[in-house]
Amino acid sequence: MVATTSNNLICFTNCFLPQEDGSLVEKDLWIDERRGVILDAQRTFFLRKERPNTIIDLGGNILSPGFIDVQINGGFGFDFSVYEGDDQIYRDGMKLVAEKIVETGVTALVPTIITQEKTLYPKLLNLLRPWSPPHAAHLLGWHVEGPFLQMSKRGAHSPALIIPAPEGFKTFESTYSPENLADAEDWLMSGDTVDNTVGVRMITAAPEVEGVMEAINEASKRGICFSIGHSMATTDIATAALRNGARCITHLFNAMPQLHHRDPSIIGLLGASPYLSPSSSSTFLPFPSAIINALNASMPSLPIAKEPSIDHISEAFDEIKTPPQTPMLLAEQAHKKSLLPTGKSTASPGSAVISATPLGSRQSGEIELKKYPTTIPFDRPFYEIIVDGIHSHPNSVRLAYSAHPDGCILITDAMKILDPHLKDGVHDWRDGRRFYKEGDALYVEGTTTLAGSVVTLDKCVRNFVCYTGCSIGQAIRCATYNPARCLNIENKKGTLRAGADADLAVLDHQGNVLSTWVKGKMVWVRK
Repeated sequence: MVATTSNNLICFTNCFLPQEDGSLVEKDLWIDERRGVILDAQRTFFLRKERPNTIIDLGGNILSPGFIDVQINGGFGFDFSVYEGDDQIYRDGMKLVAEKIVETGVTALVPTIITQEKTLYPKLLNLLRPWSPPHAAHLLGWHVEGPFLQMSKRGAHSPALIIPAPEGFKTFESTYSPENLADAEDWLMSGDTVDNTVGVRMITAAPEVEGVMEAINEASKRGICFSIGHSMATTDIATAALRNGARCITHLFNAMPQLHHRDPSIIGLLGASPYLSPSSSSTFLPFPSAIINALNASMPSLPIAKEPSIDHISEAFDEIKTPPQTPMLLAEQAHKKSLLPTGKSTASPGSAVISATPLGSRQSGEIELKKYPTTIPFDRPFYEIIVDGIHSHPNSVRLAYSAHPDGCILITDAMKILDPHLKDGVHDWRDGRRFYKEGDALYVEGTTTLAGSVVTLDKCVRNFVCYTGCSIGQAIRCATYNPARCLNIENKKGTLRAGADADLAVLDHQGNVLSTWVKGKMVWVRK
């Protein structure tokens, strides 16, 4: 039942509200339709001495914060990475995606561009400044993947355009332009954005690439979210990147080394201890340049081994297979250790040393630790994950979530072909080619060549419940509150806190989107 008058207050009732811990609570929610914000019901009633005159009964469904997609390459026929020389056509494409995507429960997105000609970055990133078209999702800013990527993990990124950063952050500025990398406040004020605009900038790069590690700290200081991706980083290098300011991992499991028990690399960060010992941290700052140089020197010799009948076009898929094997650096260390005289130790100063005294010669209860190390707090990163059943196996998704639920961020990494109404079958693509759509998978016509995925974020939420066994509230958290925290916008987006934007998605308890609201106005409803 809906009753309306004109005091601009709306009360959603008979609904379940997702909490920031992933639980669901049956409770009313008040919003101010004119201002487009969520209200503290008790405070509003005390100050205004009135109740909402618009009451919306949601019939026991879920009233969620709107979904946030922090990595999306395009949709509905538009590609954020393609600029044809006309600013208005590009803006119209941005608006089209923002208008259409609300059907999937997404109320905010971070348009993503892959590796480009260097001269295009200043133009594209300027066009991708924060923008909220009417009756559409918020375009929060930009996420740039490349060009500072590891060649062997480039996916579909053009190898001719991948470059190092020999001058560190100065190379970043010369590539993206200083204006686009200004301090957060200056960046927001330099455009025509309105007050209280939420702005987001993300950079995905490989920390082992020359100059990237030096750039991470400065980028972080300027309010840019640095994400590790398309990388062959060892555990030490990946940890160093986090210590320097990196916050996230780009499309976990894809375009990175597979998990190895002696050097778990980037994936292993999900299982990291909340404390680091000085013995390990001493190699982090300054970062291990010797390791980086050794890693880079090894890249040309990596074998290229493709599946016999499958090729990949998706930017996230690996170009070069890197099966679990003894990492080269660990093997080298083991070889050196085998050459040491008996009884010698390679432990660094400040680390715990276990004596080689035979058990029989120890006193009862004696512990042969010569020195206890002090510890340094360490925060594990957020991590993006594509839950389409193609980019990552369901068991891998559950493994990651079980290790680090608080860092999980669901993304689509969708391409321009994204359209929930696109039927299975053969469709025109580009350059005279066509593709065959089968569910969420795309194949080049007449082949088994994967052309990526077109999964929607609401489908990812539903898949996530099936793959991990988590509750619908916990899955919603991974598409709302967790991405907002990663981007430091949780006071405005991804939450039902008082004062946050009234960007909402009404879902049934299976995660199907029933209606979507942006800034307190309904912008889509299921027919």
